[in-house]
Amino acid sequence: MRTTDRILERLLSLHPKIIDLSLDRMHDILQKLGNPQEKLPPVIHVAGTNGKGSTIAYLRSICEAANLSVHVYTSPHLVRFNERIRLNGKLISEDHLQEILEHCEDINGGKPITYFEITTAAAIKAFADNPADVLILEVGLGGRLDATNVVDEPLSTVVTPVSFDHEQFLGSEITNIATEKASIAKKNIPIVIGSQSKEALTQIVKIASEKNALIKSDWSYEVSPEGFIYQDSYGELNLPKPNLNGPHQISNAALAIATLRHQEKITIPKDCYTTGISSANWPARMQNITNSPFGELLPKGSELWLDGGHNPAAGDVIAEHFKHEKLFLICGMMENKDTAGYLRPLAPLTQELFGIHVDGEASHPATEIVKLAWSQNIKAETAMDVQDALKKINSKSPVKVLICGSLYLAGQVLGDNDLIPD
Repeated sequence: MRTTDRILERLLSLHPKIIDLSLDRMHDILQKLGNPQEKLPPVIHVAGTNGKGSTIAYLRSICEAANLSVHVYTSPHLVRFNERIRLNGKLISEDHLQEILEHCEDINGGKPITYFEITTAAAIKAFADNPADVLILEVGLGGRLDATNVVDEPLSTVVTPVSFDHEQFLGSEITNIATEKASIAKKNIPIVIGSQSKEALTQIVKIASEKNALIKSDWSYEVSPEGFIYQDSYGELNLPKPNLNGPHQISNAALAIATLRHQEKITIPKDCYTTGISSANWPARMQNITNSPFGELLPKGSELWLDGGHNPAAGDVIAEHFKHEKLFLICGMMENKDTAGYLRPLAPLTQELFGIHVDGEASHPATEIVKLAWSQNIKAETAMDVQDALKKINSKSPVKVLICGSLYLAGQVLGDNDLIPD
């Protein structure tokens, strides 16, 4: 076990709840750290339910194509905690991570603070201590009381598509969820809003207007044979298909472009938008892992895919991407997720599902996954793990297989196949 892993285990014990939404503890520790949130590079703050990671990947890739130095904060990690903190394009080193975690642990003095809060404080300290041109900051959960919502004057705020997730913390009404997400809006700061349901959009605009944010809605895009055409008051861009897989990625790429074109502090040459969206990378989101040890367990000519989406909207996206295919699913999901809702759109294209328990996590038992699959008219059986499921796919012909349902599961698969994000 790495030293940083031992520190992180200790930090987990500082608060009885994994999630306890509040900003009081964040303000307290940040003050003890010298208020690093006031010394950050220009911040792009990203909230939403779906597409946050992909939008951030495009933002980062476009900025780096323009030779800008970029910090990025995302969560959760897939394999190693270091993935959450990217300094000037590179994952934070073990030594640096150990140093800031120990410093935050010491300065906190054993006071109650959640794991996400103290690790976010550590990340903010690292970002403040290392100059960069821009910091892309992802909300962990919600927005209004999320530990990242401590930056008073970001460069821009972004709300990606909002849908149902984490209802136990954000409420079961889409308007409640949209309110929480939109509450990262700040007075006189641009807010760029991704594709939304009518109900969610109305609420996001309402909250943003109440906060006197600058709502940037003068942009659009349309799909073209080569990719898509992006338009706003600054002009038109003819762009290729994004590097990430799935039809929804055009929407995510357009949102990233709109965000960067509706701010005034950093300059992005036009050609960098093409370069950026063509080279963006985001692991475990419709990722093809055919050329991996797990892929070798399938018949020759088969395809093996990995996706960490875990709510009904993610199920819709997967169904759209594979709509003309027949799939075998290997599915593991956390017990607080709407598994039936996730599987519903996948039923017409699923040949068979193998339910598994996600080892070491609060996930549904394999038997429950199978039960919920049958409730959606999906043929299903249990498997001990992913490898067992791959071996159970009884076919001599090429097949398409998707490992899905959980970022935790996706991280384990990447680790098992030595596909470590870097």
